[in-house]
Amino acid sequence: MTENIDGTELDPAIAARLKRSADGLVPAIAQQRGTGEVLMMAWMDDRALALTLATRKGTYYSRSRQQYWVKGETSGHTQYVHEVRLDCDGDTVLLIVDQTGPACHTGTRTCFDADILLPPTE
Repeated sequence: MTENIDGTELDPAIAARLKRSADGLVPAIAQQRGTGEVLMMAWMDDRALALTLATRKGTYYSRSRQQYWVKGETSGHTQYVHEVRLDCDGDTVLLIVDQTGPACHTGTRTCFDADILLPPTE
């Protein structure tokens, strides 16, 4: 494992458990602490995960811009990360967060409220 430019590196035990896509990424789900509301999905690589673990700020990798971004860095809608979990297969990361303001780039609380494909039953 190599150290990142900023000195943050992912624990080798965590890195060994990750199952990454062909481009080295894992999906990361942000969930509101206390309510369980699913807020958003983004991508992380080893560095983004290491930075999140070190700073408790949701840090992700943008596939379209090919750069790192910290949630709320420009919008002010920050994520304080209380807990990070890895699923049983090692291929998805779950962040339990306190979200300030909207989580979605469209300005809504969650990215999962626009299109309900199957409504809940009563």
